[in-house]
Amino acid sequence: MDNRITYIAMDTHKKEHKIALHYPGQQEIVNLVMKNTSSEISKTVKRILKKSPGEVRFCYEAGVCGFDLKRKIESLGCKCAVIAPSLTPTKPGERIKTDRRDAMRLLAMFKAGLLTEVHAPDSQQEAARELTRLHQTARENLMRIHHQLLKFLTRHGYIYTEGNNWTQKHFRWLRSLEFEEPLLREVFDGYFTQTQHCMQRLDSLNKRVEQLAESEPYKEMVGFLKCFHGIDTLTAISIITEVFDFGRFSNPRDLMSYLGLTPSESSSGEKQKKGPITKSGNKRVRRLLIEVSWHYRHPYHISKALKRRRNNQPQWVIDIADRAGHRLRKRYWYLINHGKMQCKATTAVARELSGFIWSVFREYQARNMENAA
Repeated sequence: MDNRITYIAMDTHKKEHKIALHYPGQQEIVNLVMKNTSSEISKTVKRILKKSPGEVRFCYEAGVCGFDLKRKIESLGCKCAVIAPSLTPTKPGERIKTDRRDAMRLLAMFKAGLLTEVHAPDSQQEAARELTRLHQTARENLMRIHHQLLKFLTRHGYIYTEGNNWTQKHFRWLRSLEFEEPLLREVFDGYFTQTQHCMQRLDSLNKRVEQLAESEPYKEMVGFLKCFHGIDTLTAISIITEVFDFGRFSNPRDLMSYLGLTPSESSSGEKQKKGPITKSGNKRVRRLLIEVSWHYRHPYHISKALKRRRNNQPQWVIDIADRAGHRLRKRYWYLINHGKMQCKATTAVARELSGFIWSVFREYQARNMENAA
């Protein structure tokens, strides 16, 4: 280990950060408090740089400050690592927790190399990810107001029985409703207006996300994912903006572990016990892959929509997607026929689907390297 490196750990919060730093050649740990403002961050980092004989390395756990703090520190000439909190070692016997102790504990593990760094996106990648997450939030808000409106109507005896909800016919029925109490009419108008607002907002975001998917550098990768059964534009761009660089996973098992799709295990000696999936890592991509995996319980065939999505796509991508379709269909029914519940079989299919997706992007990178050579 280089004895000229200054190690700094921060326990970050919205208003201020607790800092523990260790200068090389000194015994004591210096504790500081830094306000979460650009001027204070710049002033503190420059002061540390003046006193440091060599390289300066910062670290903090991923949380409320996101990656903006990392960019500010690195713009001043230091290195900064964002640490995965779920993978930080903890001592079960510790019962005292303060910000100062957290910073000192993080510093000790940072110097020992016991922390796992999070892959940090750049500012453009993070902005694209925020857009897809905003779209998901808009969908959840629309679903919430739909439920609230229907439950309100059910409580007062208005039940639609002439078809599916939220069709044109259903909206005509909603507009024709009459209430004896003026307050009930006022409440209904509030719910209905909010519903229309959420629908318009979601339509606008749908168009914006489609524009993002058609832009560089996402257009080609989105086209690859759309070759898979059950994956269309929204799912494809959401997966890409959450993962970004598939090449950082050396093998498909690393991607499966990152998505939390691998089974947990508690084994000791001769006793072996497999548990549910770990659910660590990126929950959004895990949810999307499990939703896609439900499509593979049906017979695999090339529909008109899938043919349209595969237009002008490389044949090698289509071949991998076809292998995935036949394999995952057989895998699902093999697990079902051996007594597995549908949810477990679908999760197993999602795990293997992530491996096929990894293979597409690894092959894509290999072909690009060959072309460049």
